[in-house]
Amino acid sequence: MTTTDFSSLPLTAAMLANIQSLQYHAMTPVQAQCLPAVLKGRDLLAQAKTGSGKTAAFAIGLLHRLVAGTYRTQALVLCPTRELADQVSREIRRLARAIPNTRIITLCGGNPLGPQLLSLKRHPHIVVGTPGRILKHLEKGSLDLDVLETLVLDEADRMLDMGFHEDIMRIIDRTPPRRQTLLFSATYPDAIQEVSDAIQNDPVDIRVAGAHHNNRIKQVFYAIQKGKRTETLVALLQHYRPESSLVFCNRKQQCRELADELWQQGFHALALHGDLEQKERDQVLIQFSNKSSSILIATDVAARGLDISDLQAVINFELSPDPEIHIHRIGRTGRAGNEGLAISLFLESEQFRIKAIEAFQDSPVSIEKTASLAVPEHKTQENCRLSPPMITLCINGGRKDKIRAGDLLGALTANASLPGKQIGKINITDNHTYVAVERPVARQALQILSEGTIKGRRFRARKLR
Repeated sequence: MTTTDFSSLPLTAAMLANIQSLQYHAMTPVQAQCLPAVLKGRDLLAQAKTGSGKTAAFAIGLLHRLVAGTYRTQALVLCPTRELADQVSREIRRLARAIPNTRIITLCGGNPLGPQLLSLKRHPHIVVGTPGRILKHLEKGSLDLDVLETLVLDEADRMLDMGFHEDIMRIIDRTPPRRQTLLFSATYPDAIQEVSDAIQNDPVDIRVAGAHHNNRIKQVFYAIQKGKRTETLVALLQHYRPESSLVFCNRKQQCRELADELWQQGFHALALHGDLEQKERDQVLIQFSNKSSSILIATDVAARGLDISDLQAVINFELSPDPEIHIHRIGRTGRAGNEGLAISLFLESEQFRIKAIEAFQDSPVSIEKTASLAVPEHKTQENCRLSPPMITLCINGGRKDKIRAGDLLGALTANASLPGKQIGKINITDNHTYVAVERPVARQALQILSEGTIKGRRFRARKLR
């Protein structure tokens, strides 16, 4: 039987104490299966979904091998999106508290090169980034991987889907052949095996059991008539009334069009797709995660790496052609002991996809009729639009202005007229700060920020739509 106690691993006392302080009480299945092999220096080919604890599985391993006194890049983690790279960097930093003076930097596209070049002048121990930007730094000579010990490919299947295969192979050509390579993928297409064969040395192959079942997710399918997708989606939202919904489309154009249609009908819906500039993408994700928007519409590629807690519903506006991707989509709800709802729309001509899903999950699906959907009797504008409970305010100042969350909280609550309990998440980027406030006090909070000061300085503030 596999033990789940971190103390069973050959880790330093400082690392074990830090793990305990982070409330990691026991290893998740992916950690229990991966960490013994990772700590022995073995290459790893692991199938693990988002939210399974895989970041800690490779982060603990690469930190265990780290030589803190050597300021050379010893570990590189490649991620498909900036959001996942930021999330991975934060987790590694938390786990690295046990190792003083560890330098970890994030290198992603959408950010100016200048500050990144400056941060690379003193070689970081660990680099996390997206393939395109990592390759650019290698070509400029600003990043040196000559002594790399550990290479991690996180969400490898999505990197291949996004067309990063050539960039990844060119990056690997710049790394030492005698390195540890850890490859994590949520799905297992043939291309993953081909990449593994090309870059790994006798990897330990791990598939986390139970990836296809979650008893906390209620999964329902609705057969729809052609041309009735949006109308049915509106009825579903009014019937189930989820506080937060992630809606999947297969094409980015469909994401844009659906978001516009829902917005016109009074729903606060935002689209996440590849055509957004980084600032716009940041704002969309912040508004959805802080409950200032009820509905996020995305493609599989755009949504990969999102870590949104307490997501009440996943809605497949269009079925994925791949049943494994379907399971990965719906696995974003019903986490951390919460109940989840997964709803899928399909045409009669798509029955073959339903059968493929049933075969993949080895259980039948529940199909309901749209006539069973109950629209609220008192159809007021407010109860139909599912107005989000929070509103996001944007302040024209961020980390570069040395703004901290406590500074903003202090400015908002200084005169005691705005209780702290009505202030939600605060997100600080390099140049902007975003704060979620309860809808009834949004105007008051905006006035406080517009007329007052933060750390003795005046900043412009506005409400995001």
